[in-house]
This record gives sequence, structure tokens and C-alpha cells, in this order.
Amino acid sequence: QALPERWTGEVSYVVDGDSLWIRPDGARSRKPQRVRLEGVDAPEICQDHGRDAQSFLSQRVLHQRVQVLARARDGYGRLIAQVSHQGEDLSQLMAQAGWAWSPGFGHRPGPHADAVAQAQAARVGLFVDLQPMLPADFRRVNGPCRSPKL
Repeated sequence: QALPERWTGEVSYVVDGDSLWIRPDGARSRKPQRVRLEGVDAPEICQDHGRDAQSFLSQRVLHQRVQVLARARDGYGRLIAQVSHQGEDLSQLMAQAGWAWSPGFGHRPGPHADAVAQAQAARVGLFVDLQPMLPADFRRVNGPCRSPKL
């Protein structure tokens, strides 16, 4: 059964800095949905700063109600979505706090590139390291991290 494009739910688990399990509001029997934050790429959970990014996001939204605007599904079956908590876009939050990059598309910057640049300049979050490894590079070298399934 497909979910509507816009829905609300409770964050039941934070996988890492850009992936959440969200249980849609309504019938208790509805299964949590794995959702990937749109427009950001956080460190892998087994990568340097991966647990820090997960912890930051968990402290903000675990067991909290969020609003989801589903855009698509990725190759892993996750919803790609804009997720907001109390009116704040979680992708923007992660970029501003320095816990995620905002990959560009072609020659265009990512949607949160300005927030990432400010975090890099301020050396906050994972940008305390002068040259942290991009998650895509980490995956290419090390493969994916194992994550628990719910």
C-alpha cells in the first residue's frame, strides 16, 4: 500500500545522519518506513563522525513527530523525502550543524551548499577535520556499513 506524498509520523529509529525509520500516523499496524533525507549525505555509521551525526539527529527527532514530503524511492527502497520537525527542515539542520554534505548535481551546487560552506568555514561538526572523507568515497573504498533492520 503506497503512502501519500505528504504524511506525518513518529521517528522510531535513527539509522545514521541521513536515514530514519518513521512510523506513519494512524493504525498501529502500519510498518515504519525507512526514509532518506533529501539533499544531504552524512557520514556512514562506521565512518569517522558517523556516530556523531547519528547522535545529533537522534537527540533532535527520536520519538518525535515529523512531517514527510516524499519525493521518490532510491535503489535501496528508501523514500527520499524532505523531513521537517517543528517547521525545521532536517536536511538543512544537518548541513548547518556540519554533520552532512549537500552533493551537487552536474555543475549545480547541492540544495544546502551554502549551509555546508558556513559549517566548513566555522569548522563545526565533522568539519573539525580539515579534509573529512566524503561518504561516497568512503563507500567506494570500504563498501557499505552493516546497519540493523527493523
